[in-house]
Amino acid sequence: MNFSKEATYSDMDKHYAIFDMDGTLVDSMVYWGHLAGEFLESKGIAQIPKDILAKIKPMTMTEAAALFIQEFSLNSTPESIAVEMNAMMGEHYRKDIPLKSGVKEYLDFLYQKGVQMCVVSATAEHLMEACLKRLDILKHFRFLLSCETVGAGKDKPDAYFAAAKRLGASPANTAVYEDALYAAETAKNAGFYVIGVYDESAEKYWDKIENLADETIRGF
Repeated sequence: MNFSKEATYSDMDKHYAIFDMDGTLVDSMVYWGHLAGEFLESKGIAQIPKDILAKIKPMTMTEAAALFIQEFSLNSTPESIAVEMNAMMGEHYRKDIPLKSGVKEYLDFLYQKGVQMCVVSATAEHLMEACLKRLDILKHFRFLLSCETVGAGKDKPDAYFAAAKRLGASPANTAVYEDALYAAETAKNAGFYVIGVYDESAEKYWDKIENLADETIRGF
């Protein structure tokens, strides 16, 4: 079910909200889409099987790094590879990844209503902080939580439960904003109120997200 911006503003009646960052708050998915190739090419690996790129999508950075070591016999550790990849993305987060249109106004609205908000992302916390501070929306969130910190990607509900606990919230009274189908499915199955956010990178799954989510936002 689609809602206009005004309808979504009035329909979101939860007291707590967990936002994804990449593809939900910021237009960063194209950068992430190129990251694995950028890193592997720096190691002399030009041909990357598509199934590898599909496998890493729900993984944390460290999990993806472990897969690269296994598949490409890299002489490194998952932790050191994760550091290298984070460094590559860090420059984009600090300098040029943009906010999605209408996000600041939407967050202002929820903040003024007293909604308690946080961000849960596969991205490292220091990169989230640098990006959201530059875009002047960091002040809206009580805390930022990385899946790396929790030790599980969004194919598992651990990070959502950890965030809800820190907010002092129950899943039923917490809206989870996600652009990725697998993450929305995880949150929904864990009992959260799911708001699907459209992103071009997940366009082929949009119909499924619409059917799954309690609300959808085509554009903020």
